[in-house]
Amino acid sequence: MKILIVSDTHGKTYHLDQILMNVSPIDYFIHLGDVCDVDLYTSVEIKCPKAIIAGNNDFFVPYPKEDMITIAGRKIWLTHGHRYDIYYGTHRIKEAARERGADIVMCGHSHYPLIEIDDDVTVINPGSVTFPRQENRLPSFIIMEVDERNEVHYTLNYLKR
Repeated sequence: MKILIVSDTHGKTYHLDQILMNVSPIDYFIHLGDVCDVDLYTSVEIKCPKAIIAGNNDFFVPYPKEDMITIAGRKIWLTHGHRYDIYYGTHRIKEAARERGADIVMCGHSHYPLIEIDDDVTVINPGSVTFPRQENRLPSFIIMEVDERNEVHYTLNYLKR
């Protein structure tokens, strides 16, 4: 199973379209907020199950503020992250994930990509598709793959401009 994880498109789908073209086919699509586009479902071609949540810049969108999904037997908590001080580390968001019984927490907001795997909670932040802040300033996204042994693997990817 191949899952595309993105965040912080801020109403611009040009890079997202390129990413989808490069990584398709995918089995699941996750957007972690700051969509800033009510019509994301129709503005890009995504023909698989989706989970899209609202971020701090999503004022009039129909997406939930957070969600809990299950993939490969793992409870995955989706939140934008702005309520958990993620600029200052992952401690608060990990505690909140543990309180919810989540194995994985996926967030955005910081525009910095992160894959942090601990014994009990994994934190995934794909960075930003539109306004990346990490040193190379390239749009970033994460591919989560579940192999035939039901093991989960993450790959941080950058879109070359």
